[in-house]
Amino acid sequence: MKPYNLEERTFLFAKECRIYIRSLPKSISNIEDGKQLIRSSGSVGANYIEANEKLGDKDLIFRLKIARKEAKESKYWLQLLNDLNPDQKTFSESLLFEIEELRKILSAIITKTSKQ
Repeated sequence: MKPYNLEERTFLFAKECRIYIRSLPKSISNIEDGKQLIRSSGSVGANYIEANEKLGDKDLIFRLKIARKEAKESKYWLQLLNDLNPDQKTFSESLLFEIEELRKILSAIITKTSKQ
């Protein structure tokens, strides 16, 4: 069961990405793509936390959009690693599902906040 708290959920996603990267074979592409995934997966949660410390609605929306952008980037790196490491598909596919869920949640929050 996924945590309801989005800060915790984004933290767990970043943590799981790091565990996944450790399980991959050490190749130049896995190392470089893994570094990119580490950055973007951590940025999802970091920007969501910053959004919660908003200076106003514009700042909130801006930070949420950055978090959503980082989620899309994380998905890109995960898809690339998923395709190049077929023996790790079970783990990467669960991460791909989770990042898509997080992206949808962030989009819903942006939409709801923009209408207020």
